[in-house]
Amino acid sequence: MPEGHTLHRLARLHRRRYAGRPVGVSSPQGRFGASIVDGRVLKRTEAHGKHLFHVYGPDAIVHVHLGLYGTFTEFELPVAEPVGQVRMRLVGATHWTDLRGPNQCELLTAVEVAALRARLGPDPLRRDARPDLAYQRISRSRQPIAVLLMDQRVIAGVGNVYRAEVLFRHGVHPLTPGNRIDRALWDVLWSDLVLLMRYGVKVGRIDTVRPEHLPAATGRAPRQDRHGGEVYAYRRAGLPCLVCATPVAVAELAHRNLFWCPGCQPS
Repeated sequence: MPEGHTLHRLARLHRRRYAGRPVGVSSPQGRFGASIVDGRVLKRTEAHGKHLFHVYGPDAIVHVHLGLYGTFTEFELPVAEPVGQVRMRLVGATHWTDLRGPNQCELLTAVEVAALRARLGPDPLRRDARPDLAYQRISRSRQPIAVLLMDQRVIAGVGNVYRAEVLFRHGVHPLTPGNRIDRALWDVLWSDLVLLMRYGVKVGRIDTVRPEHLPAATGRAPRQDRHGGEVYAYRRAGLPCLVCATPVAVAELAHRNLFWCPGCQPS
């Protein structure tokens, strides 16, 4: 599932290409009430965690959650005939965009969007984020910090990659109970998430490895993975840690694979 940086990149891209002018909106698949916003001016786009919002007015906001299989495909004009199950198509002055396979694509009002966002935790990529709210929930919980970081009600936008990597970078064992994370450590974790995720928005991939551990510095081969980017722990099970050479461990936690280094992240 795309992590928060992907949705913020999409919000920026769609803002640049479509905002401030009328947009042609259709649903070739016929499963989305596109006619309500077709031809309206797209006022703005924004993301909160893994949710994308195209705002046409207080009574018409398109909410998209990509889920596991949703994808946006971007093209330059001219427009071509739809291929496959296109849930939503946007057509602007210079580009057109197709959305396929999202978990959600629906029209909401501003009140409904506010209610949805109220159920989400703070997003490290939003300027209005309040990390103290996330810490209140973490500090009161006995659940492992690895579970809490993935709970979108606690923090919005963090997925399996950023979860594994931020815990590695600060030597935190993933099964540490939330109420054992003190405020100083939380502030460091939050600040690092902001830094890593902002870089993800900039470059379009997740890079978490410090300069001294990059292939150019160590002589190792670059990572080959469809997710791209250089990482310390995620999907490196059994491989030597880039810092201490201990094999990276993997286990299932809350139905997701959890990656960590037993040497750098002792229990």
